[in-house]
Amino acid sequence: MLSHFKGAVVFTAICLALAAWLGWGLTHSAAGTAGVVWIVIVLGVLEVSLSFDNAVVNAAVLKDMPPIWRKRFLTWGMVIAVFGMRVVFPLAIVAIAARLGPLAAVELAAEKPAEYERIITSAHVGISGFGGTFLAMVGLTYFFDQDKEVHWIGFVERWLARMAAVEAIQIGIVLLAVYGVSLLLPPDDAFTLLKAGIFGLLAFLVVEAISSVLEPEDGSGIVVRAGIGGFLYLNMLDSAFSFDGVIGAFALSNNIFIIALGLGIGAMFVRSMTVLLVERGTLSEYRYLEHGAFWAILILSAIMLLSSRFEIPEVVTGFIGAVLIGLSLWGSARYNRINGNQDAAEDGGVAPDGSVVEGTGAAGGAS
Repeated sequence: MLSHFKGAVVFTAICLALAAWLGWGLTHSAAGTAGVVWIVIVLGVLEVSLSFDNAVVNAAVLKDMPPIWRKRFLTWGMVIAVFGMRVVFPLAIVAIAARLGPLAAVELAAEKPAEYERIITSAHVGISGFGGTFLAMVGLTYFFDQDKEVHWIGFVERWLARMAAVEAIQIGIVLLAVYGVSLLLPPDDAFTLLKAGIFGLLAFLVVEAISSVLEPEDGSGIVVRAGIGGFLYLNMLDSAFSFDGVIGAFALSNNIFIIALGLGIGAMFVRSMTVLLVERGTLSEYRYLEHGAFWAILILSAIMLLSSRFEIPEVVTGFIGAVLIGLSLWGSARYNRINGNQDAAEDGGVAPDGSVVEGTGAAGGAS
């Protein structure tokens, strides 16, 4: 297990060294330097604790990708995750909102962090609309699948799978959800949310289209599809997950470089965790773990959309995600235990949704 996190540990050491150098440059004191390092550590821990569901969903995609693309996800993907989403993306928002050039946006972030924070947080409605819509499409597409045979929350998931026969039903549900939330907002914010939601929906459809185009009908290009298409999808997914994290990090610091270091550490550990889940076959061993992660994504998407109107602490999001992941692990372990016991029975068994069918040789029960 430690070998999977070797790169993350090295990356963390480099980031903490940079944090110490940055802290000394900003404060010229040992106490101030220690404070900056501590903030970076806390941001890294928060990012990991809030992103375990992201790691599980990433693993579901990554398991079908060739090893070379798994490595690129940890290397090229980290450049996108740290410098793209934690540095370039916030700077781009500030540059667009304040009508500044790229260099002016960097200067603003370095010299006037309070003003930089004000501008980036003012874009929260648009970010919530885009990220919430994209994640909602990810979650609903997983459950609206007629070929889906394993169900965790059976009575709900079976119904969703049957409803997948209705063409593009998830798109309609997402659009209705975004419109419903927009009714709670002032006109200007409502328009921003709707516009961002449409772009979030288009981003999801574009990524799906690219994946489909890269898969020839004869299947000869399956490695290319699973590599490039999956790589694009994973990075878009990571971007959607990181939107609220970037904004929430301002509660601890308004320095973009401190935030990038802390969230970068968390992103690296989440990626290492993803590869560990794939190589250990954890998703196969715990059959409902993936379900728990996608339910957590749907909850997160709803929270992101509602956060455009209501202030919802990130600890709530993290707690709900942890509970769903924990319950799915418990349900998976219980299924494995009951299934093993039923195999020893004379007859009877376990249904695809985990419920136990009583037989003559063993007592049944509910899973």
